[in-house]
Amino acid sequence: MTVHRRSVIVGLLLISIIIGCVLLSLSLGRSGLTMTDLVDLLGPDASKKQVFVYERRAPRAFAAVLFGACLGVSGALFQSLTRNALGSPDVIGLNSGAYTGVIVVLMIGGSGFGELAVGAVVGSLAAALAVFFLAYRQGLAGFRLIIVGIAVSAVLSSFNHWFSVRADLDESMRAAIWGAGSLNGMTWTPLIITTCVASVMALSLPRLAFLTRALDLGEDTAASLGVRVERTKLVMVVVGVVFTAIVTAVAGPIGFVSLAAPQIAKRLLGRPSLSLIGSALVGAAVLAIGDLAAQHFLGDVHPPVGAVTVTLGGLYLVWLLLRESSK
Repeated sequence: MTVHRRSVIVGLLLISIIIGCVLLSLSLGRSGLTMTDLVDLLGPDASKKQVFVYERRAPRAFAAVLFGACLGVSGALFQSLTRNALGSPDVIGLNSGAYTGVIVVLMIGGSGFGELAVGAVVGSLAAALAVFFLAYRQGLAGFRLIIVGIAVSAVLSSFNHWFSVRADLDESMRAAIWGAGSLNGMTWTPLIITTCVASVMALSLPRLAFLTRALDLGEDTAASLGVRVERTKLVMVVVGVVFTAIVTAVAGPIGFVSLAAPQIAKRLLGRPSLSLIGSALVGAAVLAIGDLAAQHFLGDVHPPVGAVTVTLGGLYLVWLLLRESSK
């Protein structure tokens, strides 16, 4: 089987899984709906079920797909940049930075969604810039970026834990709930804003896909092909940060999707290099499945989707560390 044919088959399979998860998210629940009921809801006559599906279930189902795709692309960019399977945004401190940004907003009296979103984005960008400049030594080495990112993440996590101990109970609880990473209460407004930002950033992906493939050949080879290596790395950092930040701003830090999705896609596609499209599809499928499990497959317990992805991702991380150490 050729690589192109395998990519098409895997892509169609992932799209089918994503569509199936969306349909299940729309139909499962206390007021169960059949596929016929969902088709009937497309009619012009509004009903209580129609309003419930449109306002409660649909935003959450589509958010899981969109956010998973954004995290998958961000993970692929950072892993390609660092040339290391551990080089994902949640490992190198971007999620911790977003969490710190939200905490700072709470400390100065902010409470609205817009204020928390701005705090998360600014915190994530600040953490990325700190990691980038601390790791830069006549170039940006991937392993050094990971080590510096882990150190920055540890410092920010210490501040976050200090806040949870010293803050008022209400502020601490709000920060803890946001920090769990959840799609509960998702509405159309933040989803539409995220979709617009993600669509603008996606315009850069075809060019970045070419540049990442060139960098996989080695920096010297990429430079001989006319690629501005350090400038390209900076653009990859910015685009990856934005994709992570817009998700974290809305749903909180959802861990390990960006870590696992690119590597799963790489193995499914059978390619030597990471695929941005494949990573997006796998990320969307992983988060959609995780949210479906959080809602319906764990009995009476309904944890935030971040708890599900962290549990599964923790097992994946242990396997990945054992695999990397054996090389």
